[in-house]
Amino acid sequence: MIRRLTDEERAALNALVDGELDAGEARIWVGRIASDPDLAAARDEILAVRDAMKRLDRPEVSPEFLRRIENLASPPRPAAARPTRHWTAGLQNIAAAVVVSALLASSATYYFGLPHGASFEALIADAHRRSLLAASPVDVLSADRHTVKPWLDARIGISPPAPDLAAEGYKLVGGRVEVLGQQTLPTLVYRHNEHTISLVARPDAATSGPASGLASGGYNMVEWRGGGFMFAAISDLEPDELEAFVADYRAAAEGRPR
Repeated sequence: MIRRLTDEERAALNALVDGELDAGEARIWVGRIASDPDLAAARDEILAVRDAMKRLDRPEVSPEFLRRIENLASPPRPAAARPTRHWTAGLQNIAAAVVVSALLASSATYYFGLPHGASFEALIADAHRRSLLAASPVDVLSADRHTVKPWLDARIGISPPAPDLAAEGYKLVGGRVEVLGQQTLPTLVYRHNEHTISLVARPDAATSGPASGLASGGYNMVEWRGGGFMFAAISDLEPDELEAFVADYRAAAEGRPR
């Protein structure tokens, strides 16, 4: 049984699910959730209710409810002055919206987080931008993969390879936990000259796949699959420079020559 959460905990979990916390606060609460099973269970309950709400059908609107909405939308007038125009179609939309709003307010308005249809790439771009605006782009500051990987494993149970690429010109800065939609994912951070590279890893069944370049949110991005992850590297590097980083990372992670 989940313990009774404090008002602060409940509000923070709702804000985290809704994407309303800044990057620093989100990382703090992700860390607390990772170490507190009750917070994790409450977070999962919020996500489950949000998903259930999304699957609700458009509610039926009764004629009586339409009449009551019409009375609210159009104050009574003398019979002779009343317009003969019928509002039925518009009132059905208004009534449906009122029903949905009441339903959400009574149960879980805060369960709806990300804008409908937001792509995974757009979420990554937003997360990368937030990290650059934060005091530090990492939660754990270390160039040692033997520090970064255990830190990620301890918090979310997964961590991608974190090879030392300093000789190739890419310094490992550290790692952070990223909350993207309903997923909590590990992110490695490398730096090339003055450019920051965020490398997000999402568990994926595919063992290997070719890299593909794209752009999102004003940044260049390269995606590929390998080693049980779907990777996305994002930076303001030029496309060919980012592809060179990906080639070096893949070679090192897969233990093969460049």
